[in-house]
Formats: sequence, structure tokens, C-alpha cells
Amino acid sequence: MKKTVAPLLGVVMAIFAAPARAVDGVAIEAGNSPSSNADVSLVRLGVQWDWKARGLETRGWRVAGYWDLQLGYWNNDSAGRTHPGLWEVGFTPVFRVRQTHPGGLAPYLEGGIGIHFLTETSVSPRRRFGSSFQFGDHLGIGVRFGPRHAFDLSYRYQHLSNAGIKSPNNGINFHLLRLGYWF
Repeated sequence: MKKTVAPLLGVVMAIFAAPARAVDGVAIEAGNSPSSNADVSLVRLGVQWDWKARGLETRGWRVAGYWDLQLGYWNNDSAGRTHPGLWEVGFTPVFRVRQTHPGGLAPYLEGGIGIHFLTETSVSPRRRFGSSFQFGDHLGIGVRFGPRHAFDLSYRYQHLSNAGIKSPNNGINFHLLRLGYWF
């Protein structure tokens, strides 16, 4: 456990040590796993950096993206649980297709594949991950709103697994609600 706590503390310190002007957005997300083999809920805090590239734009829609760095905690109420909870650090490049009109609601679709590090490699005897290193992919739908479209509300479906790098590779899925604010 000590080997995994030190890197997590380093990431947390780096997040809070970064100058505020360098971060473009912040977000909180919460959700749970729909699996019958895992009763896991999670909460994540994240910071985002916009790619600043204009991206492909056509007919009022733009393809753009951002970097997403997250720290999360999984609360584990699984039957026969192996650990009461675990910590996670994730880093994901996220592609987003969004409307570009200046007022009202601006809907979007997004997705990304990133890397995640877990402090434990299982949540129950039937839900083992094989390694602390996991890939996390997600698809999401959401809307930006408010002044400057600063507020961001979305739903994400996320899958984490080690992509067969090490057995077992049971993986886990999450339904997530996310609220963000862009500076």
C-alpha cells in the first residue's frame, strides 16, 4: 500500500501546485458500476487543459479536445469484497464534437482512451483486474451552458480494463454524471 500512496500524493500535490492560470477547467463526477459482480461507486475530481487548437469545423460543429487528469476514490460494497475501497489516478486525452453557436445550450459528444493506476487490483473474488495499470475508455454526451458556456453537464459510460496485458482481466464499467466548469 505504501508503494501506491506516494505516487498518488505526488499527483495530488502537482495538481494543486500548478498555477491557476494553467488549468482551463475543473470537474467532479460520480457514478456506480452496473455489474452484478461489483457493487462499486466512485467519485472523481479532475482538472482539464484545453488543446487550444481550432480543430475541424463544419456546419456549426467543431472537433476539438482537452487533457483530463483525475483523482478518484472507489467505495466498494461488493459481496465478498477484497478491499473496502481503492484510489485511482487517470489521465485521458478527450476528443469532443460540439456545437459552436454562441448562445443557449451547446450539446456535444465526446470520447477518449486514457491510462489509469489503481491502488488495488481487485474489488471482489469475481472482479479482478490483473494489474494496477488499466486503460479507461469512455463515451459521453453532454451540454455546455451559461455565460460563455462555462458550465458543463454530461453523462459518461466508462470501461476500465488492462486490455489483456495481464490475467485476469475482468474489467469494470461505470455510469457517471459529471459537472464541470471552464474558466
